[in-house]
Amino acid sequence: MLKAVGLTDDDLAKPLVGVANTWIEVMPCNVHLRELSAWVKEGIRAAGGTPIEFNTIAVSDGISMGTEGMKASLVSREVVADSIELVVRGHLLDAVVALAGCDKTIPGTAMALARLDLPALVLYGGSIAPGAFRGRDVTIQDVFEAVGAHAAGRMSAEDLRELEDHACPGAGACGGQFTANTMATALEFLGLSSMGSAGVPATDPARRDVARAAGGLVMEALGADRRPGRILTRGAFENAIASIAATGGSTNGVLHLLALARESGVPLRIDDFDRISRKTPILADLKPGGRFVATDMQRAGGTRLLARRLLEAGLLHASEMTVSGRTIGDEAREARETSGQQVIRPLSDPVQKTGGLAILRGNLAPEGCVVKMAGHARSRHRGPARVFDREEDAFAAVQARRIAPGDVVVIRYEGPSGGPGMREMLAVTAALVGQGLGGQVALLTDGRFSGATHGLMAGHVAPEAARGGPIAAVREGDLVVFDVEARRLDVELTDGEIRARLQSWQPPAPRYARGVFAKYARLVSSASEGAVTG
Repeated sequence: MLKAVGLTDDDLAKPLVGVANTWIEVMPCNVHLRELSAWVKEGIRAAGGTPIEFNTIAVSDGISMGTEGMKASLVSREVVADSIELVVRGHLLDAVVALAGCDKTIPGTAMALARLDLPALVLYGGSIAPGAFRGRDVTIQDVFEAVGAHAAGRMSAEDLRELEDHACPGAGACGGQFTANTMATALEFLGLSSMGSAGVPATDPARRDVARAAGGLVMEALGADRRPGRILTRGAFENAIASIAATGGSTNGVLHLLALARESGVPLRIDDFDRISRKTPILADLKPGGRFVATDMQRAGGTRLLARRLLEAGLLHASEMTVSGRTIGDEAREARETSGQQVIRPLSDPVQKTGGLAILRGNLAPEGCVVKMAGHARSRHRGPARVFDREEDAFAAVQARRIAPGDVVVIRYEGPSGGPGMREMLAVTAALVGQGLGGQVALLTDGRFSGATHGLMAGHVAPEAARGGPIAAVREGDLVVFDVEARRLDVELTDGEIRARLQSWQPPAPRYARGVFAKYARLVSSASEGAVTG
């Protein structure tokens, strides 16, 4: 049967190397991966292997944002991991190169490789080039915020259309330090992707060489029997957390690293993110909170330069092994800094003195929640709750200008099980920013945030509302307090009042009675454990 697909005796005498592709036509993040896979296969063949390409799914966060379709995004992470594991185990492949682009395909591919523990690596497809709008660089973040500006009468429909036409100029994942670039950075610091490979932009001619090198590298790893189990250590995960903190990266990094650590058998807790972030300065001045995009960071010196900064600060476990066979310390010492660059700041002049993530607990989040601290200075907010049981209802209230300065927007029943699928709230948060309310309101949800979200926003509130978490007890007008310095998120109610409200609470009927969403809602764990299904 293998000969029927074109393989020869010579091909079958060589190692069979899976090329797990997340190519799909529906999004720029992954649309070019079919071309990229051809170059990976060239590299595998040149190094003495026989490539076997297969495909899996992908769901675009950006395109599905604000719709019922967004519930499929996090679910797709599990499907990506499961499907790659099944193909590789079912066909007894010897090694794997996994190609990823959009947000969930990166952790999904990494989770599969951790389970399989075969010589393997993840190759990121690269970032999109920034769009150009009236003399300035723009990203998809600007479009979402422009929707709010348009609703507030601060932008015309014609200007919004022009921005929409220019924000995403071609192939590649979203350009800021949103979730895709956050996770691509994290995988380099984990050692599961080769250092510097993620930073080459998607449409740069050099990406051909990066892809061919990945094919050669997986064959080298196969020869050395270099497996993820040797790379994905506790120290490697701490390096990855430091990279997220130092770049002001996405809160989704917490969810995905917890899930990947579980697949790797590495003990990792949500509080580890707070501990590491407290001592790690934000060094990269990247969107959404900063000025620059991923292509700027690559020109400045890339992830190697960031690693060198962390090494100099004593914040990098330098002896951790990477897929290249070199330690991350070796990679960091080879960094080359572009003269005059302003993207990756010196240790003496960080963007912020502490990292971009904080883990809060309190009577609203006994299992914890995640706050992104990059891009804003507020650490305390007290205000009345404006309670919504669906993202769409909250968005409609924002668009109708029913949210006032000082309010705390509460969006619940959007958690891993209750959503199901833990939707991102970028449509709401960006609209608030676009209306000029970003610095005057706070928001909390048992759902997630996009990497493009900025402002005082608490996500992943756990336990979630659908499983009887305290967020289910909040009522319109209750006073909610964010106190980031104290790492607290509380509603000003006594424990007895919260218990009394929850005793009369009834769980809502599942939103899906059959199919993948129903199965996921039954199986998925708390966000504080990575929202995994196994």
